[in-house]
Amino acid sequence: MEILREQQGYIVNQRKFTLELLAEFDCQGPTVSSPLDPYSKLHAELEPPMEDPTLYPRLVGKLNYLTNTRPDICFAVLCLSQFMQRPSLSHFSAGLRVLRYLRSNPGQGILLSSAPSFDLIAFCGADWAACKDSRRSVSGFFITLGGAPISWKSKKQISISLSSAESEYRSMRHVTAEITWLVRLLAVLSASPTSPVPLHSDSQVAIHNARNPVFHERTKHVELDCHFVRQQFLAGLISLSFVPSKSQIADLFTKPLSGVSHTNIMNKLGVSSLPSSLRGDDEEEKKTMKISSPILHRKEKEEGDEIFQTNT
Repeated sequence: MEILREQQGYIVNQRKFTLELLAEFDCQGPTVSSPLDPYSKLHAELEPPMEDPTLYPRLVGKLNYLTNTRPDICFAVLCLSQFMQRPSLSHFSAGLRVLRYLRSNPGQGILLSSAPSFDLIAFCGADWAACKDSRRSVSGFFITLGGAPISWKSKKQISISLSSAESEYRSMRHVTAEITWLVRLLAVLSASPTSPVPLHSDSQVAIHNARNPVFHERTKHVELDCHFVRQQFLAGLISLSFVPSKSQIADLFTKPLSGVSHTNIMNKLGVSSLPSSLRGDDEEEKKTMKISSPILHRKEKEEGDEIFQTNT
C-alpha cells in the first residue's frame, strides 16, 4: 500500500499490488469502463466446474484485498465470492473482466483530504431480491469524513426480504449502526463530527416510517430495524434525507452499473489517481504487464480464447 502526498491531501493506493496482480493473471484484452457487465447474470452450478479449482479463489482473494482502497470493485467482489465452492469458466471470465477494469487505472486510490473538516456524510441503499439463486437482497452503504471515503460495504442480507421497503430498512439500520460506531470512535479521538450526521436514502417509504411514531400491521415485520433507526434519529445522531436514485452513490455497492453510470458515481466518491509525474516509466510498466503466468498459459492452450469471448 502506498501513501503519496498531493496539494489536496494524501492518496492511498495499491498500484504496485495491482500491477503484480495483472501480471500474475496475464491480463489481456481491451480495458472496460465498469467491473461487471450489467447485462450478464451469474448463476451457480449452470456450467461444469473449472479444471483448476485453486485459480479462482486466488483471484477473488486478491481482489478482495484490493477493496481496501478500491471501493468501486466492492460489489463485484461480493458477486464473485458467491461462487468460491464451485467456480466455472463464466465466473472466472467475470473475474478477468474486473482485472481489465483495473488495468485502465491501476494507480487509483482514496484521496484523504487535507481540509480541516470532520463532517460525516452517509448514503445507503438496497437492491431487492438481487441474488437470482437465493433471492436475498443486497445492502450497500458509503460514508465519508471531510469528503474522504472512510467506510463502505456491499453485503448480501441474511434473510429474504418480503418487500423492497423491508430491504431498504435493513440497509438503513446497517449504516446507522456504522455511523454510531464511527461517532463514538471519533469522540474518543477528540475529533467529534458535526451532528446530526446526514443519512441519504432513495427510499421515501423507509424515511417516512423511520420518522413516523406509529407502527401499523404492515410494518411489524421490520419494527426492530425501524426502532433502532428512529432511536438514533430522535437522539439527534442522524438526519434522514431523500436523494433521487440518479444521485444515489450507494448504487455502486448494490448493483452492476453501465459504464456511464459507473463513471458518474466514481466522480463523486472522493477517489483519485496518481499524477502523471508519479506513475513511473510507461515502458517499464508495459514490460511488467508482459510477465505471464505458467498456469494461465496452460489454460490458454487447453481452452483457447474462450476466457475472453464470454465478455465480448
